[in-house]
Amino acid sequence: MSFLYPRLLAEQARPLFEEYRHLPVVDLSDRATFSHESAVYVATGGDRISVDQLRDLRSGVVDLAVRAGFPDHSDRARNTDFDLRLAALLHAETGMVPAEAASRDVWAFLALVLLPDVAFWRYPQPPKDRVLGTDLTRHVFGRLWWRAQLVRSPDAPEPYGALRILGEAAFDQIYARRAALGGSPHLVRAILRVWNSLDLAGLNERDTLRDFLKRLLRLAPFVLFDGVTEAALEDELLAVAQESVDAQRHAPSSPGVDPTPDTHDGTAALEAQPAASRKTEPLPFTSGPAIGRRRFTSMEICAGAGAQALGLEQAGFDPVLLIDSKADACFTIDLNRPSWDVVCMDLLQFHPSMRPETLGIDLLSGGLPRVRSSATVDRAESMEERGVLRAAVDLACAIRPKAVLFENVPDLVESPHFENDRLWIDSALRDAGFRSSWRVLNAADFGVPQNRSSGFLVALQAPYYPHFSWPEGGRQSPPTVGQVLGPSMASRGWPGAERWVKGADRIAPALVGGSDRRGGADLGPTGSKKAWAALGVNGNSLGDAPPGRDFPTDEHPRLTVDQAATIQAIPGHWRTFGGKTSKYRQIGHAMPPPLATALGEAIASALES
Repeated sequence: MSFLYPRLLAEQARPLFEEYRHLPVVDLSDRATFSHESAVYVATGGDRISVDQLRDLRSGVVDLAVRAGFPDHSDRARNTDFDLRLAALLHAETGMVPAEAASRDVWAFLALVLLPDVAFWRYPQPPKDRVLGTDLTRHVFGRLWWRAQLVRSPDAPEPYGALRILGEAAFDQIYARRAALGGSPHLVRAILRVWNSLDLAGLNERDTLRDFLKRLLRLAPFVLFDGVTEAALEDELLAVAQESVDAQRHAPSSPGVDPTPDTHDGTAALEAQPAASRKTEPLPFTSGPAIGRRRFTSMEICAGAGAQALGLEQAGFDPVLLIDSKADACFTIDLNRPSWDVVCMDLLQFHPSMRPETLGIDLLSGGLPRVRSSATVDRAESMEERGVLRAAVDLACAIRPKAVLFENVPDLVESPHFENDRLWIDSALRDAGFRSSWRVLNAADFGVPQNRSSGFLVALQAPYYPHFSWPEGGRQSPPTVGQVLGPSMASRGWPGAERWVKGADRIAPALVGGSDRRGGADLGPTGSKKAWAALGVNGNSLGDAPPGRDFPTDEHPRLTVDQAATIQAIPGHWRTFGGKTSKYRQIGHAMPPPLATALGEAIASALES
């Protein structure tokens, strides 16, 4: 029998989250209850869970938490054991079916009404998705139910024993970030069985797992995994896994080289397919690491679609780690640089001890969430943005790179409203041995066909700082919108293309990526849309393809995602993963690679000195 659970909708969940995140655990225990006046149920699909059943569920979860140190203590080992036991309990005892477990509002109820003390004990000061369920792969309870759902083998002596094969970060590689694999329990269980049988002596298990999963992703378009018998699937996966093991034992050490060969049927054909269809005039940027230049190590946070890391690669920086909280963005980087190590997690949850190889790297870089004044946005939203900014500065002080490069809004550099932010950032970095400098740069000054100003913080350890100079732009005029988009506008025979190119005789306004909280795939607020209209572009939405032969010559075409990428000077081969809105947001939030290259070269020159 399946049970229906109360659902706490977002309008009621958000205020509770903001209130509870500042309360001690002992106070949250007093707030725990079995109902909420605003909770709702779906009409059909099972029986409503009773108060007695909710009471038993709470009792079972609290008992597990007490064994792990609740309410006053916890550590990584006990937290891991708690998660494993709780995953089995939630899946076995809640009586949920996947349709019910897919509801974020169900998990918001459990985390904020039934078990707020356990939720905020397990993740003190958590980001929203840990409690509100906006991303079930990260929810304090929801992620555990789904892990158990994927690994449960009902005929095994220990149905949930496979939970112990991989830790959460490794399991996330399968589930949270690789949707093409993690959606199939049949495939996930086979992956775990095969992984558990491998001889990994002397290998880096994390790198081997990443290589294994990438091979499976390349095979996925050609094999219906759910249609293969268990024995045949294991044989296939074992062959792929052995390729990964062999590749890791003989992996090249050159930076930027992907050790994964295309040896399985169909994968070479997949990789050979054109990465993008857009046709544009060449822009002042070449892809791939520069040849003959000294190489440096870097770490990229809030990496997005990888455009900034791509530009820095051109300047000589090879990332040892990239972090982003958005699954689609992580997948985008994987598509284009499979040898880069990408971790999909919230920056606030990262600690340098997780990845000691980041200590003392040459450069820490990131395009941080746009910091805005609390007078112009919701106070909680402003605090969240500043929380990421503080986490980034704290990370720089902890890992002590030789240089730091953070990008944000021009106001963070110039506005008196942000003077206190600049003061505490400079002070924190100075205490860690850095000297810092602030500057606003316009991408158009570096050959990008877009009037896009960004604020930058560059900080270097004291011995290197005197050798740093901000890059000078303006050495070349940027191409116009008509010049860079003219070929793609004419690619499908639109008779108005030539006339359109003549009218689009300026550079573009800044692309606006929009917010995850609001808006869709359009070119921004009213002012931005008017500026695009003056260039002959309909900015109300994005197009699926350039205008064709039957598109009226007197109407404004819409930009495609690929054309938006061209405006950002992102190379044509760089692919993005996700739906249209997700792809556009990744592109709209990106730093144009030529600007990143110019900054990277300036920093590299200082480090070489």
